[in-house]
Amino acid sequence: MLKTLQFVLAVLAAMSGLTVLPTIASTQNLELRVGPGGIGAYDRDQYESYDRRPRGCHPREALDIARGEGLRRAQVVRVSPRSIVVEGFTRRGPDRMIFANRRGCPEI
Repeated sequence: MLKTLQFVLAVLAAMSGLTVLPTIASTQNLELRVGPGGIGAYDRDQYESYDRRPRGCHPREALDIARGEGLRRAQVVRVSPRSIVVEGFTRRGPDRMIFANRRGCPEI
């Protein structure tokens, strides 16, 4: 009875050791820092897949350009793969601006 209990405990210890090994290997990209802000964990490969900003015109960028051109109460009405439509009001009444969905948001 004692030998079987020792064998079971040895098998359990070996199996728990095998399950710990992959977790230790996967944490090699984790960095722990202690500083004035406290203790923090940082992932070194966090931005590895991020190579550049998204292409095209972001709707917020189109809104900023439309407001800069004098469009008041501007809001994005439609976003398609080719264009972004922003509607609002000028001094003469309702107006619409259409931007190409390209970098820099050129007006069409």
